Amino acid sequence: MAKDSYLVGLIGAGIGPSLSPALHEREADRQGLRYVYRLIDIDTLGVPPEAVGDLVRSARDLGYDGLNITHPCKQLVIEHLDALSAQAEALGAVNTVIFEDGRAVGHNTDVTGFAASFARGLPDVPLERVVQLGAGGAGAAVAHATLTLGAGRVTVVDALADRAADLAAALNRHFGAGRAAHATPDRLPDLLADADGIVHATPTGMAAHPGLPFPAQLLHPRLWVAEVVYRPLETELLRTARAIGCATLDGGGMAAFQAVDAFRLFTGREPDAARMLADIGELAGAVSAPK
Repeated sequence: MAKDSYLVGLIGAGIGPSLSPALHEREADRQGLRYVYRLIDIDTLGVPPEAVGDLVRSARDLGYDGLNITHPCKQLVIEHLDALSAQAEALGAVNTVIFEDGRAVGHNTDVTGFAASFARGLPDVPLERVVQLGAGGAGAAVAHATLTLGAGRVTVVDALADRAADLAAALNRHFGAGRAAHATPDRLPDLLADADGIVHATPTGMAAHPGLPFPAQLLHPRLWVAEVVYRPLETELLRTARAIGCATLDGGGMAAFQAVDAFRLFTGREPDAARMLADIGELAGAVSAPK
């Protein structure tokens, strides 16, 4: 018999403004579930990211049904889990942990979340040459998703050259030689001139990090632009790109669809993706609105 009461949480740093509790609890309310989503902020607790293993064990012992994991713990948590989904293993990052039969099993819904959002929002764009800016945790997920969607080649650009090189190497191991390359930001003018689209996966454009991640003159109307940032939903990059005629995708879809997949994993119930998409628009819009 299906449960009707759930306790889940989010482990990460500086997660006070997270929309995840509201997103999950709204959908649970509509389904008639008792559903408590708690924030477990390592900054508030005063513990280092390496404490994630202890926090996961404590949550399991306290009867949690599962956890979301975010920066900076997505890689660190892996050694403390009993098993990984194929997606999480390929990615080397976990953003969702399910407790079942006393075991902690890691999943990654960032990949499926971005893929679902992209397929819905930019269904017919060319994917032969894709540039991705950012090779961190979100970057690894969206690069996997973009190649899964059929991109011919993804060039990963990051200010940390080793991080870009490591991600490109991992992508080539998983998808086949030549599917990924890496570059430093000084090569963006040449790369974007020939690209079909760019995926932006750095914090630039967030409320705390306003601005453009690269000069506006590098954009051109043939380029599609996909954003990972969702607070605000309309970043300066998206606003600038739309103004010159680029097809664009905001980060709200990824946030909603990764929550859809996590909710399904936590409860075994089918969430309403359309309602959760509407929720993210309302919640992020309310946060972004001037006070």
